[in-house]
Amino acid sequence: MAGVRGIRGAITVQENSAEQILAATETLLREIMRANDLAKGDIASIIFTVTDDLNAAFPAKAARQIGLLQPALMCAREIPVPGALPRCIRVLLHVNTPRTQEEIKHIYLGEAASLRPDLN
Repeated sequence: MAGVRGIRGAITVQENSAEQILAATETLLREIMRANDLAKGDIASIIFTVTDDLNAAFPAKAARQIGLLQPALMCAREIPVPGALPRCIRVLLHVNTPRTQEEIKHIYLGEAASLRPDLN
């Protein structure tokens, strides 16, 4: 039986540029979709957050560029916790899937892998 599940992920970029933010976001979304065997229609919504040092582009633009035209998308700022990982893009996808919570694969790439060492 299908239900709604949350899938988390994060990736870092080397600099605050639109090109890097969009490319990294696309890489992250494609890997989440591949790892969880998701079709575009399975995604209900995506929340993107970025650290304060990233403002050159909206990560949601990358989702639209890869054809995610129907899901609700929202971008926000991460809480600026001292010492937090810089230049980080985080996502939370809400997806319709028959997978159990234990079968969901959360994806953390680049320096963001340090955020969830239990998964890597």
